[in-house]
Amino acid sequence: MFFTLLIVTFLISLLVSTIVAALFSKPIRAMLLRIIQDKISAAWEKYLRFAIYVVGISSGVRVWDLEKYITPSARDGKLLELTQERWVLESYRSVISALQGTVMLLLAFFLFALIAFVIVRAFELKKAKPAGA
Repeated sequence: MFFTLLIVTFLISLLVSTIVAALFSKPIRAMLLRIIQDKISAAWEKYLRFAIYVVGISSGVRVWDLEKYITPSARDGKLLELTQERWVLESYRSVISALQGTVMLLLAFFLFALIAFVIVRAFELKKAKPAGA
């Protein structure tokens, strides 16, 4: 049962990460093209998509939390049973954890992208100003 739970949480995290990557692909592409303005922006976009998958899956599959189903309790020495309610709870935790991980990653990306955009915009305005003004 434990291995099935591990596989299910992996698949849930993969699905959540895929949905997040699909939802944010156009904004990420637009921001990178605006900031970098070079072919290398496609490589950065692929890297960020990969990071979304890695963070989403590693956040959603909480191995340290799943250990409670294979390690006996210190109190009574019994294993925690995987009931239907626990399956639902673990599935829900997997979705929420994967979303939390990807949200933090995207928040960091968009904050740095905003700072980079302001810098790029400032240089564009400075370049567009006439020399005598």
